[in-house]
Amino acid sequence: QVQLVESGGGLMQAGGSLRLSCAASGLTFSTYAMGWFRQAPGKEREFVAAISWSGGSSLYADSVKGRITISRDNAKNTVYLQMNSLKPDDTAVYYCAANSRLTRRPPYDYWGQGTQVTVSS
Repeated sequence: QVQLVESGGGLMQAGGSLRLSCAASGLTFSTYAMGWFRQAPGKEREFVAAISWSGGSSLYADSVKGRITISRDNAKNTVYLQMNSLKPDDTAVYYCAANSRLTRRPPYDYWGQGTQVTVSS
C-alpha cells in the first residue's frame, strides 16, 4: 500500500520560511517523479513544483519561482519543499504526489493527505 505523508505545515508570518517534507512508503521511491500541489480555500488545486526521479530536473510554477525549492533524498524516501519569503497567498493545503513521469499536470499516480500552511500578514 502506497503512503505519502506530508509534514511541516503550520502557521507562519509573512516573510518567514518553512520546509515541508513528504515521506513515501510502499513504492520504489527512486523511480518516481515527485510533485507538490496546493489548494487554497475556494480555489482549485494548483501545481507548485516537481522533481524527477533522480533529482536532476525540476519544474516550478511561475508564481513560486525564486522562493521555493524542491529537493529529494532517495535514501530517505523523502521529498522536500523549502519555502522562503512566505506570502499570505501561499496559504493553502499542500499535497505531495508521486508519478511515473515528470509533469506539471495531474493526474498523478499517488497523493498524500495534505498539510496545512497558513501565512499571516
